[in-house]
Amino acid sequence: MLKAINKTNLRQLTGLIQRFQSTLVVAEHNNDTLTPITLSAITAANKLGGEVACLVAGTNCVKVAEELTKVHGVKKVLVAQHDAYKGALAEELTPLILATQKQFSFTHICAGASAFGKNLLPRVAAKLDVAPISDIIEIKSPDTFVRTIYAGNALSTVKCNESIKIFTVRGTSFEPAAVGDGSATTEEVSPSDTAGVSEWVGQSLTKSDRPELTSAKVVVSGGRGLKSGDNFKLLYDLADKLNAAVGASRAAVDAGYVPNDMQVGQTGKIVAPELYIAVGISGAIQHLAGMKDSKTIVAINKDPEAPIFQVADLGLVADLFKAVPEMTDALNK
Repeated sequence: MLKAINKTNLRQLTGLIQRFQSTLVVAEHNNDTLTPITLSAITAANKLGGEVACLVAGTNCVKVAEELTKVHGVKKVLVAQHDAYKGALAEELTPLILATQKQFSFTHICAGASAFGKNLLPRVAAKLDVAPISDIIEIKSPDTFVRTIYAGNALSTVKCNESIKIFTVRGTSFEPAAVGDGSATTEEVSPSDTAGVSEWVGQSLTKSDRPELTSAKVVVSGGRGLKSGDNFKLLYDLADKLNAAVGASRAAVDAGYVPNDMQVGQTGKIVAPELYIAVGISGAIQHLAGMKDSKTIVAINKDPEAPIFQVADLGLVADLFKAVPEMTDALNK
């Protein structure tokens, strides 16, 4: 009887703690569309219990705020608009997040583990004098998180005793929150004083008709085995037939074959598509850390001892300069 009472009391205590919890998800967007990794961060936030609010900061971001009101699990959308938030500079967004946290007393603050989140949240954590937890892949409880270490070869369970818990979320580890059945309210928050220590000048983005690398269902990646940037056309032709994104290993990027925004790996982009085709990639540990969560991995390499074959579901030991054109031709039929 005593054991049953203790379990009941524990459940009541857990429920009470969760009611006092609230999480702020910092939305990543371009003032027009929401970046998909934010939806994964919302899913993670909902696993903590308590209310979930999203902060949308930009210059003309009403459309993004409206989209977030329809996301399942979001209770409130906080909107701040100011010219200083153009470009989402961490120096300007940090005072806004600090003021928002002080106003609403959030117990958790999170964002996607993208360049945006990795740039912003450590600064917020430093200002709050707390230790952030980066790139989590699982939430065990409101104060216990799991993240990868040693390039994904080991898992670390981290218990956080900070009063305000700040973390970034690996998008491939959490399903995106559903859009369509939410009914969040919208609230305007006053922009904080501008920091004035940095200025947004502009950006030059690579334009492509192919899917975005981190959200594509099919990814074709090339490595140093392609021998030159011109030979990546073999992958582009194959990718066009599969409606796939094109990635690359660090070795290919360092060799100057392709720009670094195509890099997949520990120091590049983390992907987990339905199908990942690795062409001429040996399988260095840092590359595997960025793609080994893919549902199906196909490897094409002329070296039968290449480490990539250890994680591949299907492996083809062949000359890529013959195999890839043959695959493309087969898709034409």
